[in-house]
Formats: sequence, C-alpha cells, structure tokens
Amino acid sequence: YDVKVISTPGRLTDHYNPVDKTVNLSEAVYNQRNAAAAAVAAHECGHAVQHAQAYAWLTLRSQLVPAVNISSNISPWLIFGGLLLGAGVKVGFGYYLALFGIILFAVTTLFSFITLPVEYDASNRALAWLKNKNMVSQQEYAGAEDSLKWAARTYLVAALGSLAQLLYWAYRLVGSSRE
Repeated sequence: YDVKVISTPGRLTDHYNPVDKTVNLSEAVYNQRNAAAAAVAAHECGHAVQHAQAYAWLTLRSQLVPAVNISSNISPWLIFGGLLLGAGVKVGFGYYLALFGIILFAVTTLFSFITLPVEYDASNRALAWLKNKNMVSQQEYAGAEDSLKWAARTYLVAALGSLAQLLYWAYRLVGSSRE
C-alpha cells in the first residue's frame, strides 16, 4: 500500500526499488495499455509483493547486494593482477591474489543463482494476477506467459554464464598450479 508506481526514462529500465519502495516502469510500459505492458508492470509489482511479504529469496538477494557491488567491481582486477604476478607458476602473492579474486567472483555467481527464484516467482505472481483479474484475453495471456518465461530464462543464461566463467578462472588457477 505504500509503494509508488513511477515512469522512468529509457528502454528496459523497469525495476522495483526496495529502498524507496517504487515500481519504476520505462516510459513505454508506463504509457501503454496492452498485454505486454501489463505483464511487465505486474512482474515488477510482484517484486513489491515479495518485499512486503519478506520473501526469503528476495531478502537474501538484498542482503548480498553490498557484497556483490564490491566483488563484481574488483574481482576481475584481482584475478588478472594475480595471474600477471605469477599465479600461473604458483608464486605466492600472485596466486593468493587471484584466488581471492576468484572467491569474490563466486559471490557474484551465487548472487546470479539466488536471483533465479526471485525472478521466476515474480513472473508467476504476475501471471496469476493477470489471469485472476481477467486483465488480458486468453490469447494475450499466452503471449504474456511466453514473454515472462523467456525473460526469466535470460537470468538463467546469465547464471550459467557466470558459473562457466567462475569454473574457467578456477581451472586456470588450480590447473596451471599443477604444472
């Protein structure tokens, strides 16, 4: 009840901000009255409901944000710096620097996997709302369901990509130290 819905400039800028309790909708979504806009708006409102109900995955994700902000910015530098300083031949400081960078990168990978249930749940809440309130026709509902599921799958691909990158760097460090 204390959440504001506001228009945000740009494309694909739709998001829920738990700090100021705002559902931020891109200008296109905010100003249009169609099934796609309703689906996106309902999805973002799903995050607001998660916040209001203290949805465990959203709470955990929110708690990780400060650590992810730091680790995502410095982990690549630590990994590359460590490799340049001799991690490949297991020279002390370089090896531990790269290892620390990989551990920090693991935090961002964990974050991407924790994001998955948050996004899927928000989409499921949106679809239930669209259906229960008869906001869209059956054909529009099918389109909304398809688009929200594909949007959620982009988070799955990102999480798998992050895991692949984490495993690559870990192998580079551990595999090269065995030589």
